[in-house]
Amino acid sequence: MAVKKSQLYSSLWASCDKLRGGMDASQYKDYILTLLFVKYVSDKYKNDPYGAIAIPDGASFEDLVALKGNKNIGEEIDKLIAKLAEANNLTGIINNAHFNDESKIGKGDEMVDKLTGLIAIFQKPELDFKNNKAEDDDLIGDAYEYLMRNFATASGKSKGQFYTPAEVSRILAKVIDISNCTDKNATIYDPACGSGSLLIRAANEAPFPLAIYGQEKDISTAGLAKMNVVLHNIPSGEIHSDNTFSDPWYKDDNDDTKLRKFDYIVANPPFSMKNWMDGLKPYGRFDDYDELPPEKNGDYAWLLHIIKSM
Repeated sequence: MAVKKSQLYSSLWASCDKLRGGMDASQYKDYILTLLFVKYVSDKYKNDPYGAIAIPDGASFEDLVALKGNKNIGEEIDKLIAKLAEANNLTGIINNAHFNDESKIGKGDEMVDKLTGLIAIFQKPELDFKNNKAEDDDLIGDAYEYLMRNFATASGKSKGQFYTPAEVSRILAKVIDISNCTDKNATIYDPACGSGSLLIRAANEAPFPLAIYGQEKDISTAGLAKMNVVLHNIPSGEIHSDNTFSDPWYKDDNDDTKLRKFDYIVANPPFSMKNWMDGLKPYGRFDDYDELPPEKNGDYAWLLHIIKSM
């Protein structure tokens, strides 16, 4: 029987309550989403030799459960997650939260009790993903995005800063007509992908899996996007962290002074970003518009190149 989303969401939010008092609400996601990731991949891939994620000995959710009540629980959780990260080239992505941080989690028995209770919440039946066969209903992805919405609100930030609502994503997918794609080698790209919700939602509208690519300036948000593509069963999705304006990652294979072209492009641009021209140099790379007069060229050339590529 499929788990009700309301039950899933209630349990996830209860886990946030265990962290209150020691850190800003904007930091909850670093801990909750890390544990959500460990739980999900352990349930899905632990006994699957062909799984998208390798679960090394001593680095599964069951190993986390074994740490409940351990006086060194914070330190041991950090070691476990670091081991899982290293085995899957996710170092610096899923091990950014420090469970042994006394300033955030508490000291001594407080840390032991808090982390033991946190792990117990993830043991609840509604967070068991082993036998979740629900079709056309991405429970784990929806749970991830539910937390994104709430973390954005709790931290006082605009949700649009790193999350695009599902309804907007679906509309943009219709606009680019990706549902009628006939090329199985087609690609889709988001140059300001945030946590990846728009990119993933749009890609899911295609009639078959597509190669997805994204770039995000904020390092921590790019890390969330990398976890998100795995949680959505798209482990091959490529996400890179850097400023797309001044240092675009995806270049033409034959000429790195030109940008790579993609079949589909979606974006929720950073409209609130006032310093988007920082790092752009007049007459620099990607500035190949000889038909433009000098005063119209330079800083805007890269943006014009993006528009022309579309």
